[in-house]
Amino acid sequence: MTEPGTAREALIVEAIGDVAKLLDRVEAVAAAMQDAGGAFQQARLDLSEQVTDFERRMKATTEFAKTEVVKHLAARTEDVARRSIDQQSRAMADAVRLAFGIEVGAAMQRLQATFQPLLERGRRRRDTWLTHAAAAGAAAAATWVLAVYVVPCSLG
Repeated sequence: MTEPGTAREALIVEAIGDVAKLLDRVEAVAAAMQDAGGAFQQARLDLSEQVTDFERRMKATTEFAKTEVVKHLAARTEDVARRSIDQQSRAMADAVRLAFGIEVGAAMQRLQATFQPLLERGRRRRDTWLTHAAAAGAAAAATWVLAVYVVPCSLG
């Protein structure tokens, strides 16, 4: 190439050189952007794969946690239910004892009130029969004495 003859030509040549450098840089930037785009695309794919793996692990962890929570709740519920049943059983037994004692006591008092006149009447009957039996026994003894001692003496 020949030397530029005027300043204007020199400036044009220099501007063309600057444009050429600028074009080279733009091409380099375009290539770098294309490489960066590929790297970005690969990073997106890697991140997507990692997120999928993370979601899978979180789902497994969540399922394990739910299972453990259900087991714990079941154990606690069973324990509370068992204690509640024991308390209710004791309360019911105490109530039955109290009610039974009250009812039996009342029934015994009613029975005693009902049978007291019968017992008194029975005692009076027994006393009456004993009186009659004693009188019969005394009469029999008197008859025997008469038959054994008095009648043979008067006959003989």
